[in-house]
Amino acid sequence: MRIGELAERAGMTTRTLRYYEARGLLPARRTGNGYRDYDETDLRLLEQIRTLQDFGFALEDARPFVDCLRSGHPTGDACPASLDVYRAKLAELDACIAEMQRVRNQVAAHLAYAELTAAPAPEPRCDLAAAGRPAPPNPEDQP
Repeated sequence: MRIGELAERAGMTTRTLRYYEARGLLPARRTGNGYRDYDETDLRLLEQIRTLQDFGFALEDARPFVDCLRSGHPTGDACPASLDVYRAKLAELDACIAEMQRVRNQVAAHLAYAELTAAPAPEPRCDLAAAGRPAPPNPEDQP
C-alpha cells in the first residue's frame, strides 16, 4: 500500500509517517517508480507506536518494540529490551505517583490547619429592604 493509504488506516498523517521513516522506526521500501511501499506489518508497527505514545512513552521508547516486531515476533513486547522499557516506565510512573501523594498530603495538612485557625465567617446582615422596609442609612456611606 502507498503512504496515503497507510496513513489513513493508521489514523496518522503522511508527514508523521515520513518522520518515523527518518527516525528509522518505519522501513523505507520503494517500488520501481520510487513510491513508498508498505504492508500489514508496517501497520502493526504503527499501531504499536500509537499504543505506546497513548501510554505516555516517548517516541524513542518505541524502538525496542518496533525492532521486536521486525524480528518476527507476533507482538512488540515479546523481547527482553521491550520488557526493560516497560519496567523503566513503571518506575517513572511510581515515582510520579509518590510525588503527587506527597504533595497531596501537604495540601491536606495545610487545609486542615487553615480550617482550624481560620476566623469564623461573619454573621450575615439582615437586609430590611428585602422585607419591604427601607434599610437604615449606613454611616460609612455618608460623604
